[in-house]
Amino acid sequence: MSTDLPPSLVISERDFLAMVVELAGWMGWKTYHPWLSVHSSSGYPDLTLLRGPRLLVAEVKREGKMATAKQREWLDAFAAAGVETRVWYPSDFDAIAATLAKEGR
Repeated sequence: MSTDLPPSLVISERDFLAMVVELAGWMGWKTYHPWLSVHSSSGYPDLTLLRGPRLLVAEVKREGKMATAKQREWLDAFAAAGVETRVWYPSDFDAIAATLAKEGR
């Protein structure tokens, strides 16, 4: 695979998701990831995270890949309900850590 990305950002979506789940666990978040997307509604976010009063849903993507229309529909619906939503990429890792470290709403 040819890419212009630095080697540190070339990571599979599965490995990136595992990194985010591990980080969230260290920070006290409860996480839910659908085991097989085939059994979930089309486009449902990759991660549902809960800690105290905060509920956050996130779609994780490898660099350069955008959320699908169905994924955007779900994220927009959650946002309309007042839920924090994110689309995260490996290059966002510092921002992800800061978001997960934040207290309260």
